[in-house]
Amino acid sequence: MSMSRVVEYAFFFALLAGAGYFVWIILSPFISALALSTVIVTICYPMYERIKSRVYKQNKTLAAAISTLAVVVIIILPLIFISSLFVKELVSFYQTLGAGQELTIEKYVLNFESVVQNYIPSFDLNITEQIRQGAEWLVRNIGAIFAGTVSTVFIILISLIGSFYFFRDGREFLKIAVKISPLPDKDDEVIFGRLAVAVRTVATGVVLVSLIQGTLAAIGFTIFGIDRAVLWGAVGAILAMIPGLGTLAIMVPGIFFLAISGAVPAAIGLAIWTVVTVIVVDNIIAPHLMSRGNNLHPFIMLTSVMGGISTFGPIGFIIGPVIVTLFTVLLEVYNQYLAREKKRG
Repeated sequence: MSMSRVVEYAFFFALLAGAGYFVWIILSPFISALALSTVIVTICYPMYERIKSRVYKQNKTLAAAISTLAVVVIIILPLIFISSLFVKELVSFYQTLGAGQELTIEKYVLNFESVVQNYIPSFDLNITEQIRQGAEWLVRNIGAIFAGTVSTVFIILISLIGSFYFFRDGREFLKIAVKISPLPDKDDEVIFGRLAVAVRTVATGVVLVSLIQGTLAAIGFTIFGIDRAVLWGAVGAILAMIPGLGTLAIMVPGIFFLAISGAVPAAIGLAIWTVVTVIVVDNIIAPHLMSRGNNLHPFIMLTSVMGGISTFGPIGFIIGPVIVTLFTVLLEVYNQYLAREKKRG
């Protein structure tokens, strides 16, 4: 290669890297909004296609507008309502702890401690302090999210605008990405397909199922008279993402609490509610919602969700598993490339 050609390539890629850097600086404030738009469109694109097939002359703009409005009504508004209930309940609970009021469960824990201390004198659960520390951490971190209400609303608005254009022009954007990629088109299709499955698996298979389980737990606690039902339902939704644990981690203690507090009929009712909801969710709802094409182990899925949240914030529950899935897919493509090279050799 001639020296002039080397200089041309060096100049071009230096210019490309500089432009890319400034593009990143310009777009970085909106990365969360764009990521949220991508997630929304990936999940709801089949809905958009059905709407497009029914609107006048299959108008893409009209179908995209209707789909975006449906996202607001079906997803955004219910999430805002549930989040506001949870935050209100959490703040109220934290204020109760801060005022030094005794928890209903505390006297039963103290009775249990006194029995155990007859055999193990050093045994001390200190349940109130543990609950207070956990509530303080939640209020501090969740408060940081809701403190920036204006920025949160702005991000939601940008993500909805992005969703409209991704619905309408997403296919064209994807074709451009495939065309730019130096990989074979077949490998690009595998990568994008697996990433889409990863998004749907997390959003509908993990998060949605967990929200359903937490909601059912909260309903059960409300019916059978356990305080702070919304708060415990939110805790149950988080625990539902842990393989092999689920909402049983809060339902079983709730049943025992009702039993030892003398509400035996309510304890029996909550036990029946727990068995029925677990059977319905595990055997009917979860298999229907879970995607079949994602090969991530449940433990890796859990750690990628938690790691994504700690790294990227709330949107990280999707970004984390998608990044891990991208890494595994690239390894698979690399292995296939090596296999093809061996056959040629």
